[in-house]
Amino acid sequence: MTPASPISVVIPCYNGASTLARALESCRLQPEAAQIIVVDDASTDSSAELVLRYARADSRVALLRMPCNGGAAQARNWGALHASHDLLAFLDADDEYLPGALAAASTFLAQNPKQVSVRLDVDYVGFPDEITGHQDFVQHAATLSNTVPSSLIVRRAAYGALGGFPMDDAFRRIGGEDGAFSWALRELFGNPRLADMKRVRMHYHPGIHAERYFRIAFGWLTPDPADVADAFRFSRQFLERARAGVVQLHGAQMTAEAGAHAAGGMAAM
Repeated sequence: MTPASPISVVIPCYNGASTLARALESCRLQPEAAQIIVVDDASTDSSAELVLRYARADSRVALLRMPCNGGAAQARNWGALHASHDLLAFLDADDEYLPGALAAASTFLAQNPKQVSVRLDVDYVGFPDEITGHQDFVQHAATLSNTVPSSLIVRRAAYGALGGFPMDDAFRRIGGEDGAFSWALRELFGNPRLADMKRVRMHYHPGIHAERYFRIAFGWLTPDPADVADAFRFSRQFLERARAGVVQLHGAQMTAEAGAHAAGGMAAM
């Protein structure tokens, strides 16, 4: 049996004290969660104090403090820079892992070394009946599961090659940095998802981005055309930057391999 690999879990948190304990408990139940980094994004509630209490009880838990609020993408990227393991997971402070979630992801990546990431299927809990009862809910729920950060486990090398989550100001205003990241990930490396069972739970609360996504997808809400254009433009820019970076790395690898081959040939003479 292929052994599972340890995972560094990054949790961005802004005023998430009411749900953060649930997220942390769900991480602590995952043996593969070898490191649990909470990035406090200049919260004004008791989030940081809660993390410190958990850190005293569990050495895997660590707190990073942002000097000022920079948004979830910046918090995730800052947390990833402090990760100690080769697999990264990103859990939002109002979501939770279900038992065995990280074991399934870690095992999949260990058994599929050519895959750089895997997604977990998301259980959408507490959402309005009009949304979950819609005839197209299952289709759009699967699409959303392919983009939300809480569903993602990715190799750190691939995450770095993409440049982390995009931090353009436009995404802070309209959202969508996770969609831009997943688009680049899918185009450059693939974006497989374990769809055999639900492994991440997203809890509904008023104003949640997922509700807005479903309402737009069902035709109940029309987004501002200017926002749509900006989201597409900045997402494509991120994709092209990521593509150029991966090409550059590939070229550097080929050059290094050619140099090593030439050096080997010289040594054999």
